[in-house]
Amino acid sequence: GHTDNVPINTARYPSNWELSVDRAVRVVRYFIEKHHMPPERFLATGYGEYHPVASNDTVEGRARNRRVNIVISNVNLLDKGGNE
Repeated sequence: GHTDNVPINTARYPSNWELSVDRAVRVVRYFIEKHHMPPERFLATGYGEYHPVASNDTVEGRARNRRVNIVISNVNLLDKGGNE
């Protein structure tokens, strides 16, 4: 998960680190609980504000930076010891 660079400090989210991890975990839970996908196939990571895809100087840029990336790898190649 990712966030913009606007500081957050709440009981639930003391910083953007916690918010970004929570975003990623919620997406993982969605796939596991709603689509019955195997949990051992998932990895949730939080990057906070440190990997922006847009400038945080505009409303639009901050909105683009509040995101979760989903990476799908070729599981068949990995299971067979492939390097791709």
